[in-house]
Amino acid sequence: MRGLVAAGVYVPRFRLSADDLEAAWETSHAAGVERKAVPAADEDSLTMAVVAAQRALADAAVDRSAIETVAVATTTPPLEEGDFVPRLVRALDLPAGVATMTTTHHTAAGAEALSRALDADGPAVVIAADCPEGEPADADHPFGAAGAAFVIDDDPIVPIDDVAWHSDETPGIRFRERGDRDVDSLGVTTYERDAVREAVTTAVSSLEIDAAEATGAAVHQRDGGFPYRISSDLSVSSEAVAAGTVADRIGDAGAATVPVGLLSALDGADTDELTVAAFFGGGSAAALTCEGSLPVRGIDDLESTETVDYSTYLRERGYIVDGEVAGGGANVSLPNWQQSLDHRYRLVAGACPNCGGVTFPPAGACQECHARVQFEEFEAPRTGTVRAVTVIEQGGAPPEFADLQQRDGAYAVAIVALETEHGSVTLPAQLTDVDPQSVSVDDTVEAAIRRIYTQEGVPRYGVKFRPTDEGSD
Repeated sequence: MRGLVAAGVYVPRFRLSADDLEAAWETSHAAGVERKAVPAADEDSLTMAVVAAQRALADAAVDRSAIETVAVATTTPPLEEGDFVPRLVRALDLPAGVATMTTTHHTAAGAEALSRALDADGPAVVIAADCPEGEPADADHPFGAAGAAFVIDDDPIVPIDDVAWHSDETPGIRFRERGDRDVDSLGVTTYERDAVREAVTTAVSSLEIDAAEATGAAVHQRDGGFPYRISSDLSVSSEAVAAGTVADRIGDAGAATVPVGLLSALDGADTDELTVAAFFGGGSAAALTCEGSLPVRGIDDLESTETVDYSTYLRERGYIVDGEVAGGGANVSLPNWQQSLDHRYRLVAGACPNCGGVTFPPAGACQECHARVQFEEFEAPRTGTVRAVTVIEQGGAPPEFADLQQRDGAYAVAIVALETEHGSVTLPAQLTDVDPQSVSVDDTVEAAIRRIYTQEGVPRYGVKFRPTDEGSD
């Protein structure tokens, strides 16, 4: 028997209310969505995947070196063609020899990733992270963002008892043309609802359980009301559907919505209760059953109340930013960037074997005794203290950071000290998730993987720091 041994959720802190959305357009195409999650300018599917996985792994009684499979689901990878899972493997310090899988192109991708992990041998990590986009006047209205991660292994806390599938062609339901970032659909409401309902009903009915026994049900949710409508042919109660519905609070987060809903239901379940998940995407429906309860780190992110207005939303998502940058900025070649990934992601520093001094990054001569040595590498703690801080006002950013500033406004840069048994590691870093004017010397901050900038067409990621939030991780 395989199933869940730990799980984590990440939802961006910003929320856009349905009232602000409707006021901007005098209508809303997001029935049942009270507010939706808004990724910050430096967040995307990769950064959300990292945080969700960090939270899941923190609660798993599994050594990271033992992970044998990593399966990722998203419809919005940072690059249409390019690496995704290798960045996760590096950022999470997982073995380079893990078997990997990336499933994209449809919102049932999370079910495929879970199935791969269930069929694998040994511990596995499954991550669903997504932030779909659409035409702001129409399709974009329900779209939110989120990430969910599962650690799968034998002898689980929550066994996954059964998985069932149903596939049929459903042309015109949620698609994105090649090279386009906007999700679209034919907008034939009855056709879509009937097609999804029939596929989901068939998949759930193929499970070896009575759905009426479920106390939680995470059902495909393009908005807050959709799961109730498409589950009408099932014997699942409205109370069960409510336990797994999250689109009303975070919007439609693509491939991540049902996984987040499943974890929300499991976090609130009792140890002997049954939970059902029903995925749909691209004509395929999948259903699975879980039994039990699982505490989920980060589940409180669902209830964020940090609101933004509609104009801020448009800037954060880049809808009204041209992204043009004057000048070339500081060019760091891709080979040099690749060689520095361990200290950019995991804050790997070096202790000098001669004098014991600390050098960050661990390259070149010792910063204390100036000897050329082979450093003893170690990971610095991810929580530190602000020693100095400045604010880069509008127009003052170096060219490579101009796009971020266009979208997010002024930002803070700090000297952060990380205290280790070898001494203090100090480094400059951008601050994120904070009003830049509110940061002071001696504030405590924690590391977060975010997008730094894009150069030569390739997004580059690394550590920024954000104010600590006790209990969030």
